[in-house]
Amino acid sequence: MTVSADSRSKGQRLPRSARRAQLLEAAQAAFVESGYHAAAMDDIAERAGVSKPVLYQHFPGKLDLYLALLDHHREDVEQAVRSALTQTTDNKQRVLACVAVYFEFVSREGAPFRLLFESDLTSDPAVSERVEGVAITCGNALAEVIAADTDLGDEDAHMLGMALTGMAQVSARYWLSRGGQIPREEAARIVGQLAWRGIGGFPKSESSLSHDHAEQPAHS
Repeated sequence: MTVSADSRSKGQRLPRSARRAQLLEAAQAAFVESGYHAAAMDDIAERAGVSKPVLYQHFPGKLDLYLALLDHHREDVEQAVRSALTQTTDNKQRVLACVAVYFEFVSREGAPFRLLFESDLTSDPAVSERVEGVAITCGNALAEVIAADTDLGDEDAHMLGMALTGMAQVSARYWLSRGGQIPREEAARIVGQLAWRGIGGFPKSESSLSHDHAEQPAHS
């Protein structure tokens, strides 16, 4: 979402997509710094180097800006978790990769995690739906893999998926609050190892074991 400083001059014409990205970047900085309620459209326009009418051409109001940011970052996290689950069939690596997603997200420049995980506007239904939705979507993706590989019922699998998602998020935020005293990769590995020791204790289903055996190369 980064826009070069040269493109910030007031009145300069930009393609619509580039202008939108510039406005979202400015809005994110304002929301992270001040919170939703204290952030002002005047400040956002000034940060972006545009007039308020230009800002309102792209976003009718402050809430529209906020929701657009939530949608953007929510999609990023959800896609990263799905990718972690589909890039390998090794369940331990899947768990470690899913935990690493949250540590990477809280480390991003501009602190977008504060919008998704520490929003001061969860009383608004549209915001609440997005904030809760990212946890539910990621938890459901994990639950599908857990249910497919074990004999656990859907409710049990969803409980584990949500537990892993919650642990990853809270642990990543705690790690960041401590100033990253442990290297990020090491912190994510430690938490992922703990999660795997728990989830890995549930035995694989017979169908999953048969599938794994079928994929193993034949020995001469």
